[in-house]
Amino acid sequence: MIEERTGTETAVGLHRVLEPAGVLPQAALRLDPDPRIGPDEVRVRVERLNLDAASYRQLHTAHDGDPGAIRREVLEIVTARGKMHNPVTGSGGMLVGVVEEAGPDSPLGLRPGDRIATLVSLTLTPLALTDGLARWDGLSEQVPAEGHAILFARSIAAVLPGDLPVPLALSVMDVCGAPALTHRVVARVVADRAAARNGADAAPSGPVVAVLGAAGKSGSLSLAAARRAGAARTIGLVPTADEEARLAATGLADAVVRADARDPVAVAAAIGGPADVTVVCVDVPGCEHGAILATAPGGTVVFFSMATSFSAAALGAEGLAADVTMLIGNGYVPGHAATALDLLRSEPGVRALFSARHGADSAQ
Repeated sequence: MIEERTGTETAVGLHRVLEPAGVLPQAALRLDPDPRIGPDEVRVRVERLNLDAASYRQLHTAHDGDPGAIRREVLEIVTARGKMHNPVTGSGGMLVGVVEEAGPDSPLGLRPGDRIATLVSLTLTPLALTDGLARWDGLSEQVPAEGHAILFARSIAAVLPGDLPVPLALSVMDVCGAPALTHRVVARVVADRAAARNGADAAPSGPVVAVLGAAGKSGSLSLAAARRAGAARTIGLVPTADEEARLAATGLADAVVRADARDPVAVAAAIGGPADVTVVCVDVPGCEHGAILATAPGGTVVFFSMATSFSAAALGAEGLAADVTMLIGNGYVPGHAATALDLLRSEPGVRALFSARHGADSAQ
């Protein structure tokens, strides 16, 4: 390993950065995945990677769906960079594994033998693969793998629940920041409206919440979270008739509408009256302007997709004279894993969509 450091530098992983010097691990070109751990680090034996949706879609498109080519590129990225950091999308994913060793100063509370999901991006997690991804068919975001990963003192991980199959739990934890932040945003709107009424007899109305990409993992969880937080009406936007039928069958949305999320006018027309909160969970580029156009003045747009261009969002809002608050979903809200898992357990519609997507209820 490279020279030892202490305190904040090791807590955030600076000692693992090989190049360029001085940047945090997420921004690094290369990390050091040396299996020898420092006093505040944890080494995890990797069992499964979960590539984020935008990254997998880009790899699948770039290689015309060729599983062998997709597998080779993932291996090349990890070998070259010491982490899974897609150079095109800038995103990675997360992983499941078993704790092999925990340093005596690690604050994560993990013990050898714990089966965990990392709740930090693979773009900042030192990673080495040893099996050539031989068990991965290249046809899905979930990647059976062997190797090891390193967690820092300021990493986040959760012990996997015993009542859920691993692929299902991994799918939920991969996007658990989305429902947690959606719940927070919607609940604040409800609270602000209640405060504004200042004791008036009529109950405050909850916000209208629109979710773009509503039949996907983060989208379905966000719909459920918005309703739980007090949304008066939820609208789920999807691109195809098949997704429209599947989402409508779950009852997660009060209205299910169909449009290409990259077509701003079509999105606004499909949503109808503007939403108070719009949540973007679409894993393709070009969805920023539709979300802004569909949001009411004074409303909020939450971008969860790693395909989002934040310059396009900022300049688009300016060009539309849109008085909206725009939030970046950073993937972390305190208690986010527990929130998402509770929604999976308590909302049959959410579980049905996840199981249909991954066949995950029968797999361990």
